[in-house]
Amino acid sequence: MAELTYLDGNAAAGELRVVFAREMTGAHGTSGHCGRVSVLAETRVYTRAPGIVLRCPHCLGVLIRIVHRPDRLSVDVSGVARIELSD
Repeated sequence: MAELTYLDGNAAAGELRVVFAREMTGAHGTSGHCGRVSVLAETRVYTRAPGIVLRCPHCLGVLIRIVHRPDRLSVDVSGVARIELSD
């Protein structure tokens, strides 16, 4: 099986701005899988899917899924225990 290639979290900056209406790559996210905290710019972003998937850089658990559908934007943040933003 070929290894999936990924980008860093900065590749998701535009999509995250659409969802959260602000720049999010500097936000700190806590993985709901392993409990580790990292900035969203450090996540692994996979784009070879119907949408984009952000994975924890430590445990590779899925943190966020963003999918543009014909009639809606679908966002799943169930893998994130908390997101903290600086002012």
